[in-house]
Amino acid sequence: MGIEGLFGFDEIIDTRSPAEYAEDHAPGAINLPVLDNEERARIGTLHKQSSAFDAKKAGAALVSRNIAGHLEGHFADKPKAYRPLIYCWRGGNRSGAMTTILRAIGWQAAQLEGGYKAYRRQVIGELERLPALFNFRVVCGPTGVGKSRFLRALRQVGAQVLDLEDLAAHMGSVLGAYPDRPQPSQKGFESGVWDALRRFDPARPVFVESESKKIGNLQTPEALLGRMRESACLNLNADIPVRVEILRGEYAHFLADPTALSHKLDCLLEIQGRAQVESWKALAHAGQWDGLVAELLLKHYDPAYTRSLGRNFTQAVNAETLTLTSASEEAMLELARQVGGAAWPPL
Repeated sequence: MGIEGLFGFDEIIDTRSPAEYAEDHAPGAINLPVLDNEERARIGTLHKQSSAFDAKKAGAALVSRNIAGHLEGHFADKPKAYRPLIYCWRGGNRSGAMTTILRAIGWQAAQLEGGYKAYRRQVIGELERLPALFNFRVVCGPTGVGKSRFLRALRQVGAQVLDLEDLAAHMGSVLGAYPDRPQPSQKGFESGVWDALRRFDPARPVFVESESKKIGNLQTPEALLGRMRESACLNLNADIPVRVEILRGEYAHFLADPTALSHKLDCLLEIQGRAQVESWKALAHAGQWDGLVAELLLKHYDPAYTRSLGRNFTQAVNAETLTLTSASEEAMLELARQVGGAAWPPL
């Protein structure tokens, strides 16, 4: 059973250790490890220091015990027609043991051919192939103009949206880390991007933000980035007061913790100089948020955005511009309604 058959089952079960699962897994898969992190390490050490036979014998006891626990727990209420897809690292002993037992009970369990390793190889291939199938509409605009909000509004009105910042759990800028969600691994991010792309209809446009090569610590897949940079753009614009209001909402966690913001501002020392950064820190500790955000936009973010846009999204220069007149949800939805149902801008 290959990657194309991943989604015709009642459940996808990843039998690898919790650490392997946390790094990356098939979309929607649950983790029912047959060896936990410590047990996997112990069996690996035994294999190296003693023999493959001793490792298999000890591993079989652990695997049997753990599968028994899953049978008494997760599988206890599954009906006779239950159909899970099961995988491990290479489609070998761990998933094979669980598949054999579930089939012996009478469930229609299937094993993913080649396991996670084959899945990962195919995801890499699909990330090379899929971007060329779509007509992207790249949403450009300076920091604070509400590009992420605009994407969410577009999704609300039925448009196809690839929200890379949500998948990467990062808003892209030096201050952009999510306060309540760590970034996934690079492999996990790529799985999320692939899962989003595979769901899109190539006959309809896909809206995406004008991301750079890096989103926080993660790399945007190269084929996707190349396709985005050659695609049609639309510009989102707003006056400084509107952008300040939007940013105050998006970065509310910094308003509650000026010290944390000060530490982040230190990242700008090399670019802006100590005097400027210390001035911004003073505004933060004084609670002068509107003035601080406006200065950051005008002196740092806007010049950086202009330089980046000219290099990376050349079609934005002559693209249509949408103006956001308010930070309200309704104003954003109104803009989204203007473009969400059509292939806009024209091909």
